Amino acid sequence: MNIFAIIIFVAIILEFALSLIGNLLNLKALKAELPPALKGLYKAEDYRKSQEYIKVTTRLGLVRSSFVLLLLLAFWFSGGFNWLDQVVREWNFTPLVSGLLYIGIVISAYGLLTLPFSIYGTFVVEERFGFNRTTPRTFFLDLVKGLGLSLMLGGLLLASILALFQYAGTYAWIYCWAAVVMFSLAMQYVAPTWIMPLFNKFTSMRSGELKEAILRYTHSVDFPIKNVFVIDGSRRSSKSNAYFTGFGRNKRIALYDTLIAQHSVPEMVAVLAHEVGHYKKRHITQGTVINILHTGVVFYLLSLFMHSSGLYEAFYMDQASVYAGLIFFSLLYVPIDIVLSIAINMISRRNEYVADRFAAETIDNPRSLIDALKKLYTTNLSNMTPHPLYVFLNYSHPPLLQRVHSIQDIVELPPKNRSR
Repeated sequence: MNIFAIIIFVAIILEFALSLIGNLLNLKALKAELPPALKGLYKAEDYRKSQEYIKVTTRLGLVRSSFVLLLLLAFWFSGGFNWLDQVVREWNFTPLVSGLLYIGIVISAYGLLTLPFSIYGTFVVEERFGFNRTTPRTFFLDLVKGLGLSLMLGGLLLASILALFQYAGTYAWIYCWAAVVMFSLAMQYVAPTWIMPLFNKFTSMRSGELKEAILRYTHSVDFPIKNVFVIDGSRRSSKSNAYFTGFGRNKRIALYDTLIAQHSVPEMVAVLAHEVGHYKKRHITQGTVINILHTGVVFYLLSLFMHSSGLYEAFYMDQASVYAGLIFFSLLYVPIDIVLSIAINMISRRNEYVADRFAAETIDNPRSLIDALKKLYTTNLSNMTPHPLYVFLNYSHPPLLQRVHSIQDIVELPPKNRSR
């Protein structure tokens, strides 16, 4: 094993070990009783159900990650990457077509081998705990649609990257950076109108008390929006959510129909206020800038290692290629990705507190935000007592208890000390 092989092997083992330790500590942190601040959220039977759900999903995740790790190591050390390369080269296509086929085969094989975990998770685990409403037809139609989009859009982008690194020379990484950024921005504009409706039905919210309350609130905080959309999330799951997407005239706030069914009008306004808070506090812009910079760093580093013979030797390759280099670099990048994902999660958790504060300070009754969050976390059977290490490694949102305490601090402030 050369230095590249050692770095990559240690990195993927470290990633797996961190995940394993975090999950085991998280299971150990499960409490028999709710914290005092969250008393009354669950009946005893329902709370036991939530704990069992966490245990079952965690174990399934550990089995899946163990399987993926063993699969990768077996394919790597048996010379599988080089074997596949030789097979593809024997077809005598152009380097661009060979690259698309090579990466496509790797991704497709991974998808097929991990598909049973998705099927089991949806139709056994989620079904057992009352979440699943996805029919086999919907499940496989989603797979077909996702595959079609991957081939059309992902294939086009991948072909551009391969061609640029193959023919554009020294500054290929800059051209790739620009191409990916333009593609990502275009998707933000196009996705709400053309792509998301392929998977879910977006219906304009009917006139009534809820819509009037929402539009009254958005007007009060100077957030111009023409409409609020309801997503038929209940077709797939009883879990609920809300999100803000797009920009310009295509920006939209989307609320799951399950969310509307479970919350009162003041609670729904509070949820919406939280989403508006992300926009008003420029978290959407911040995330876009971070993604753009991150993409640039990735392509710059890729350009440095793309032609390193040691990287290909680490995977027993007879010949170097742009397409194999992309896959091998993604594994070499794992240590940086671990650090960046933790940093991004930290920023995301901070932003959630900021959005909570914005909502609490701009709605009529801040306590309705607490009530909404409690319902959201409990109906989704979220972990109420996650281990700090697991939160540090994985959570993009703070645990419920911390969010409740933060909002309570805001609620208890005298009005003159609140900043709007």
